[in-house]
Amino acid sequence: MSRPRGRSSTGNRRSTDDRNYYTSSPGPPSSHPRPPPHRSRSRGAYEPAAYDDPSPPPSPQTLREQRQRRQRRESMRRSTSSRRAAAPPPPPRHVHEVASDESLPVHTHPGVKRYRWIQRAGESYRTGFNPAKFFMIVLRSTSRLSMLCNFLWPIVPVALAIRYAFPTHHILIFALSYVAMIPCANLVGFSGTELARKLPHVFGVLVEVTLGSIVEIVLFMVLLSHDQFSVIKAAVLGSILATMLLCLGMCFIVGGAKRDEQGFSDAISETGSGLLLTAGVALSVPSIFTHSLSSSISDTEDLEHRTLQISRAVSLCLIFAYIVYAYFQAHTHHGIFDAIFEDDEKQNENYHEDKHKPRLTLTEVLIALSVSLALVTLIAISLVKEIEPIVEDKGISDPFMGLIMVPLVEKFAEHLGAINEAYDNQMNFALSHVLGATIQTALFNGPLTIIVAWCLHKEMDLTFVVFDIAMLLLSIITVGGFLRDQKSNYLEGILCITLYISIAMAAFFYPNLHATEGTGEAEAEHRRMLAMMMG
Repeated sequence: MSRPRGRSSTGNRRSTDDRNYYTSSPGPPSSHPRPPPHRSRSRGAYEPAAYDDPSPPPSPQTLREQRQRRQRRESMRRSTSSRRAAAPPPPPRHVHEVASDESLPVHTHPGVKRYRWIQRAGESYRTGFNPAKFFMIVLRSTSRLSMLCNFLWPIVPVALAIRYAFPTHHILIFALSYVAMIPCANLVGFSGTELARKLPHVFGVLVEVTLGSIVEIVLFMVLLSHDQFSVIKAAVLGSILATMLLCLGMCFIVGGAKRDEQGFSDAISETGSGLLLTAGVALSVPSIFTHSLSSSISDTEDLEHRTLQISRAVSLCLIFAYIVYAYFQAHTHHGIFDAIFEDDEKQNENYHEDKHKPRLTLTEVLIALSVSLALVTLIAISLVKEIEPIVEDKGISDPFMGLIMVPLVEKFAEHLGAINEAYDNQMNFALSHVLGATIQTALFNGPLTIIVAWCLHKEMDLTFVVFDIAMLLLSIITVGGFLRDQKSNYLEGILCITLYISIAMAAFFYPNLHATEGTGEAEAEHRRMLAMMMG
């Protein structure tokens, strides 16, 4: 009896066509396999379903060609994958990149070139100059205190107009110029902060401190052009005292008001304290030399000449020391300071908010610096021209003008930035700005003025009165004692401010030495007063 069609010897009902269909399928099995052909209920009967493929099964040659095509596609896929892995990744377009130091996404934008040397914290992801965004970012500033200073911008054109409209109103011009200097200096400080964010931590701090001292350098140069030697000398020491006592005291107070105490690195405090003490002793060398020989040498001109040569030599040594300090911090030991600043940046309580704040482009930073420096120079000229009439007519002494009045306005932006960092629990940044600004004044700005005067054939030296030198050295020793334990609190801040107010009161009542500026008559008058006090 013949075997029914479609039935195998083992009882399998699949036909040869069915086996060829299931075994020769070139693609991967589907999640929903094709059902077998429909069969009738009767034994051995076969009825092809409507969805059966009536075409004949593929030949062995066709199967071989299909297998070769699959192999070629697989080979091409593997070669493409290897080329993509070897090639550099394309620039991201609207993707979320995760920074290496934190988990916040950074949004990149198409068509904007990102420079490698610009840090992510300062990347604006824009190019060129956008006036609307520029003014919005500048008015917002870095903190609330800095933002409040921007409300003083209307005084700037008023001060410049009053200077030319009413040149005889000395007090009014001085007061308006003094207040107008605040927003201009604040813009210089804000531009320096924006530029520092685009640079590595250590180099950015150095650049920010340098730009914060530009206002001071401009004031010194304008005072030098008007031969205000005594005011410059008092301003050099006054800037050191204001930053070291007033600004540091405010940092300790605002930081200690929210916490029991704050800590900072010994690398910053020890380096800063050592440099300050060295600068204080070096600045006092010409004064000690003059006062120690004034009673034994009768030829005052020879003594002044020797003191002038010593002052110029000391200035060159101090500038060299500042260059070595900058090289030490930015190159040889930058890893230590960079790790300190990186950890301190993450302690910022507004760290996540600051990451999302809009930034100025490099072009906008340069424009802001140019405009602010031009305004600072114009206002400094107006301010300096009114110092002499006020000192002569109103009885304000040169020590008070130089020790207190001028330093408060020239380092205003630097003080606000350091206070804001201390409030955000970034004491290493705050201490770096305070000590860095003080060190730059003592080691660079003051000696630079002596060198510029030397180039202009002006006989300006580093002889200070005994009161100034004594207050400087005692203040350095006091601050060094506060920094020795690497901790701060609001009590130490109040003590620093108390000491500064005491020095300011003594400077207010200190008499003027009416003599020719920077000549032997002034020194002789001072020596006579010193002899009377000691006799």
